[in-house]
Amino acid sequence: MKYTRLLKSGLEVSNITFGCWELGGGQWEKESDEINIQAIQTAFEMGITSFDTAEGYGKGHSETIVGTALEGRRKDVVIATKVSPDHLRPDDIRRSVEQSLKRLCTDYIDIYYVHWPNKDIPLADTMNEFRRLREEGVIRAVAASNFSLEQLKEAMTVTYVDAIQPEYSLLHRGIERDVLPYCRDHSIGVLTYSSIAKGILSGAYHLGEARQIHDDDFRRNRRLFLKEHLEQETELVLLLKDIAEQHGVTPSEIAIAWLLHQRGVTSAIVGTQNIDHLRSNARAVDITLTNEQLTALDETSRKVLIAIDGRD
Repeated sequence: MKYTRLLKSGLEVSNITFGCWELGGGQWEKESDEINIQAIQTAFEMGITSFDTAEGYGKGHSETIVGTALEGRRKDVVIATKVSPDHLRPDDIRRSVEQSLKRLCTDYIDIYYVHWPNKDIPLADTMNEFRRLREEGVIRAVAASNFSLEQLKEAMTVTYVDAIQPEYSLLHRGIERDVLPYCRDHSIGVLTYSSIAKGILSGAYHLGEARQIHDDDFRRNRRLFLKEHLEQETELVLLLKDIAEQHGVTPSEIAIAWLLHQRGVTSAIVGTQNIDHLRSNARAVDITLTNEQLTALDETSRKVLIAIDGRD
């Protein structure tokens, strides 16, 4: 595993972060708590030291699993969690922090995110409370998820934002226009979610015995999973497969490796309840893509995005 330091907080995060959304259940089909605890512990044994959860994942159940799995390992890991958009008033943030601390079996949170901004609650009030929590040592790093550039700039007028968590992958590249350059210029960590586009970039929905989208799958009506868009994505998935075969790895590993080659990306958040997939994903940090491969992925990705959205 490889690691990158968040400059101002001093926190060192693994370049693969274990995403714990699925572990909470909710929209995902959930394995047993025992299997999910084993997955977290296996990730730690492999050198993954960063774990990402939220109070909203399974109504806090994901946090409980993380806290149980990492008992006795607290000083060796970086735990990130998030406060929900309805809880962004100062008093509500305090209550959310206290509840998250209990579920996580800890007395501090390494990275604390605003999960989504709330236009009805002044951002300055939220960020001031985050600043106070950092000064008190309750949290070690202030962070924001799903912020636009304007929201990030506004937050930075109140307190330094150590990290952001945006959606970013070969099929979701909006942050390249403004947020990612700003983060590079201001030494803000970037930890990406939906790193393999909720499974699309694994090839599971395009290659061989392609997996079908069930009626009760929450992704069914998402833009990337619409039938016409699945067809348009095929060229990119086939390219990932071709490059993967050249490296002796999986398409998912190439998609993650591409992210880690993007300047300014700190860590790719990847969630799975499958330990074999976990081991595979972790190997992505050791893949070096050639300039030709990076160019091919960039050009094909943009071509597909123009076909889907009318812009890259």
